[in-house]
Amino acid sequence: MSERLQNKTAMITGAGSGIGSAIARLFTREGASLALLDLHTEATAALAAQMQQQYGQRCIACAADVTQPQSVQRAVQQTLAALGHIDILINCAGVNVFRDPLALEEEEWQRCMETNLKGPYNLIRSVLPGMLARRYGNIVNVASVHGHKIIPGAFPYPVAKHGLIGLTRSLGVEYAAQGIRVNSISPGLIMTPAAEAWLASCPDPHAERARQADLLPCKRIGEPDEVAYTALFLATDEARFINASDIVIDGGRSQVYHE
Repeated sequence: MSERLQNKTAMITGAGSGIGSAIARLFTREGASLALLDLHTEATAALAAQMQQQYGQRCIACAADVTQPQSVQRAVQQTLAALGHIDILINCAGVNVFRDPLALEEEEWQRCMETNLKGPYNLIRSVLPGMLARRYGNIVNVASVHGHKIIPGAFPYPVAKHGLIGLTRSLGVEYAAQGIRVNSISPGLIMTPAAEAWLASCPDPHAERARQADLLPCKRIGEPDEVAYTALFLATDEARFINASDIVIDGGRSQVYHE
C-alpha cells in the first residue's frame, strides 16, 4: 500500500458492486476514509465493515437515491458528521437504458437522465460548498465510451453520457480557480456484474464473449480494477494539473474502424 490518498476522505456512489466497489477497495488500500453510497446498503455495509477491519480506515455506508436531492443531502450530512469533510467525490452510480427511440417510454427516458446525468449533478451540488470553503476538491464522474461514439440500439444512454462529459468540462472550468478539479473517465466494455448478466442472456454467451474480446486491439475485455486505477490517479494530487478532461478506458477499441 503506497497511501496515495492518505488523510483524504472520498465519497463513492454506486459502491455496492462493479466499478464502484473496485474503486472503493483501491481507495481504502491507498489510505482514504470512505463513504459508500448505494440505493441498498446491504452490500455497501458489508464492504465498509470488511475494509475498515482489513485496512484500519474509517468506512461508512449510506443509503442514497442519487436522483433525489434530499436523499443525497442526507448522505452528505451523514458523511460530514462521521468523517469531517469530503475531499473526493466519485460519481459511479448509473443505469443502462437501451431502447428504440420511438418505443421509449417517458419513464425510461426520465430514469436514464435522472440517474446518469442529474444524479452526478445532485452530488456535486451537495459537496461543492464544503470543497469551495476549503478550496480543495477532486470530482471524478464515471461516463462511458457511449459519451464519445454512438452504438446503434443504445439510445438514450449516449445522450446522458454525452451530457455528463459536458457537465464535467463545464464545471471543471467554472471552479478551476477555486481549487476544484472535475474530470471524467469513459470505460468501454468492462467485466462488471451487469456485463456478465448481459453476456449470460445471449444465445451463446461464450461465443459473444469471444466476439467482444476480438473487437478489442488487446483481445481481452477490461476489468473493474483497471478503471479504478485511473480514478485513483485523477483523485490524487499527482493529477493536479488535469482538469475538465475525460480519459477513455476501452483498450483502444474506439480508435479502430469497424465495418
